[in-house]
Amino acid sequence: MTGTATLILWSHALAAFLFAGVAASRLRERGKGLPRLPLVCALGLTALWALAVAGIEASDVVTRVAEGLRNLAWLAFMHALVRHDLPVRERRAIGVIYGVVALVSAAGIGLAILEQAVGVTLIPQVAAVRLLLRSMVAIVALLLVHNLYATATPRSRAGLRLVVFALGAMWGIDLLLYVSAYISGGAPTALTIGRGFVMALVAPVLAVAVQRNGEWTLQVSRTVAWQTVSFAVTLLYAAVMFVATSAIASISGDNARLWQTAFVFGSTAAGVTILSSPWVRAWAKVKVSKHFFRHRYDYRAEWIRFTDTLGKPDDAASLDARIVKAVADLTDSPAGLLLVPDGAGLGVGAGWNWDAPSAGAEAALVTHLARTGRIVELDAVRADTTDAAESASVPIWMLDSDGWVLLPLVHLDRLQGAILLARPPIDRALDWEDFDLLRIAGRQVASYLAEERAQSALAEAKRFDEFNRRFAFILHDIKNLVSQLSLVARNAERHADNPAFRADMIATLQDSAGRMNDLLARLSQHHHTRAEELRPVEVLALAELVAARRRAQHPVVVSGTPVFAHADPFRLEQALGHLLQNAIEASPPTEPVTLAVSGDAKRVSIAVIDQGCGMSPAFLREQLFKPFASSKPGGFGIGAFEARQLAEAMGGSVAVESREGAGTTFHVTLTAARTISLDQAA
Repeated sequence: MTGTATLILWSHALAAFLFAGVAASRLRERGKGLPRLPLVCALGLTALWALAVAGIEASDVVTRVAEGLRNLAWLAFMHALVRHDLPVRERRAIGVIYGVVALVSAAGIGLAILEQAVGVTLIPQVAAVRLLLRSMVAIVALLLVHNLYATATPRSRAGLRLVVFALGAMWGIDLLLYVSAYISGGAPTALTIGRGFVMALVAPVLAVAVQRNGEWTLQVSRTVAWQTVSFAVTLLYAAVMFVATSAIASISGDNARLWQTAFVFGSTAAGVTILSSPWVRAWAKVKVSKHFFRHRYDYRAEWIRFTDTLGKPDDAASLDARIVKAVADLTDSPAGLLLVPDGAGLGVGAGWNWDAPSAGAEAALVTHLARTGRIVELDAVRADTTDAAESASVPIWMLDSDGWVLLPLVHLDRLQGAILLARPPIDRALDWEDFDLLRIAGRQVASYLAEERAQSALAEAKRFDEFNRRFAFILHDIKNLVSQLSLVARNAERHADNPAFRADMIATLQDSAGRMNDLLARLSQHHHTRAEELRPVEVLALAELVAARRRAQHPVVVSGTPVFAHADPFRLEQALGHLLQNAIEASPPTEPVTLAVSGDAKRVSIAVIDQGCGMSPAFLREQLFKPFASSKPGGFGIGAFEARQLAEAMGGSVAVESREGAGTTFHVTLTAARTISLDQAA
């Protein structure tokens, strides 16, 4: 026996003796905290492998099989560490990750047996493939050892350091030996000797680690789990590609390279297409969350993403749209819709990837959400498995849509709105984690909405102050003008020798004075003038007068029948003028604006109809009749506001119908003059 063979013999024999001693000591003791049985099996198989190297030789099939079994045993030990204290339903999924590596190791054992059975001369590629598989197992094992330490809790890392060091040394020297053997065509003697001494040093390190008997519980982070799953999938893909290309090479003859390239390219393209699907990603996330973790959500990561979406506008998106997207992202919902308070019910607000419906929700839903604060599962409402009050409050259009859950937004016991989320790509029932996360997110976004509305109210008050300051100087000029006109009217009464002139001047000046006083009253916060008496007004003629003044600017059509309304002609003319001007500015140059007059015994209606760009439901509900809010660039936004104020001062109202891209219709409704006369007579 040469000196080299002696060193190989005694180094591996020493390693076998030490591993056997550690296994025996561990078998006698029944300490807590360590996966004892997998560790004993791994130590025993390592001792048998080292004994086989010492007693037979490293190239014998028995030694190679023993080495494969040793690797499998240590992988089982690491798997036991990772799944320690996890629920039973999650252990099977964790086993898949290690199972892929175990399959590669088992394939190496099979190739070793095949090589012994058929001989290297018949299939010369078997030896090279076997070395590649063993190298692959060593590389993957080193990565798993790193993950084993990286995913451990800080408290348990102290007990794992020695184990990680020992396993890293074992598979590190294996990798050096396999790579060198693959490159040189044979195992270097120096590395074979070195492996024996390294294993002899690894045994006492493991013995010290066993005596520590520390806490081995691990907490795998979601990031590491995704990386490990991705690595396992990549490894499986590489193994499939290797086997497939080898099979193609053996049966394709001279065209092997062409067929191999086509197969690799096609399978890679198909895999990328499948993995890029949102459905596949959502399915994988659900499965990993369900089987790997006690908690579905990584709360820290979810909250960071949630606050980033709220705080960073995407393409100048409004706060309402960002709120919907932030909440929808929590549950992977592809769309969402914000419902906001609108009178006693809920109106349609901003949407994210959702076609806004034309109707909102009645007061019953508002009452239910404000009283209970419950998150409404629409599937339970559809199946009629929830309480009757909740079922009765949910509108039909929500059930007919792809709505999945309705989240109330409550702030300081006040309902700020609700968010309707669409069904995620992977349909599932909500659990307690979903409810907790959505409830917390709902409270947060409700505070955002409440603060934003308070800021809007403050800004509106400031703009009113600015408006008053801006027009304060006009009040002084108007007062002077009213005084002058009143004086002219009084002086005109002296011209008694010309009754016609006197009557005409008096009527004109008094009308001008009345108009100036009316304007003065509307511009001043403190000056109040007596409202003029309402009288029967022929609405069709007045509409024609208003239209005639605008026809030089834009085509205007007047239609309808002569009807009388109880109104102030000046206020009605001014209100129609505001609405008509808005319609002209919103309409294409060739599309006429229509003034349609209609009425019955009780009501008179004037419709201002345009075919312009229309307005969104959110703008109609929240901004249209507010001063300084305009959908036109540079618009000051007081026309619609003042028109409604004028109509309400005459006992009427202004309503609007509008759709984006389909035009707008304003309805000015007044009391019919005949009805007033009959009521007064009675």
